[in-house]
Amino acid sequence: MLEAPYLLRPFRPDDLSSVIEINRVCLPENYSPYFFMEVYKSCPEAFIIAEKERKVAGYIMCRLEFGFSDVRRFRMVRKGHVVSVAVMPDYRRQGIGKELVLAAMKALELHGAEECFLEVRTANEDAVRLYKNMGFDTARVATHYYHDGADAYVMSIKLPHNPPMN
Repeated sequence: MLEAPYLLRPFRPDDLSSVIEINRVCLPENYSPYFFMEVYKSCPEAFIIAEKERKVAGYIMCRLEFGFSDVRRFRMVRKGHVVSVAVMPDYRRQGIGKELVLAAMKALELHGAEECFLEVRTANEDAVRLYKNMGFDTARVATHYYHDGADAYVMSIKLPHNPPMN
């Protein structure tokens, strides 16, 4: 039996309650509605929803920043920051997370980002493996990054991203 396909589409403000619920279920760090909307306003093209069976199954939200490069030594660059990405447990392992990241990277490229970075818990082996398989490199460890004291890998990738052909 074939699985129903999923759809990637731009975030709309009426998706906010669904995104907050996904964040609450999937991630220990939770944000205020105001924070989600501020990230959305900063780069709406890189706030993307994954929809499956007419339900919001996942999301990614990013913003543009300017700072020292993680991949080009001693340069200041425009960087895309993946602030949060999550997929509801029932929809995982279907490629949705990967496609959300790829779509966000394309949107960030259109805004002149030269690289993209994210933070991921060092203990989140599945996510770390996914990002490494996508071409992200570990730039450094951010100790005690999360509210509960857990460490994060800061992972980055050069843009434009040219994924390997499968």
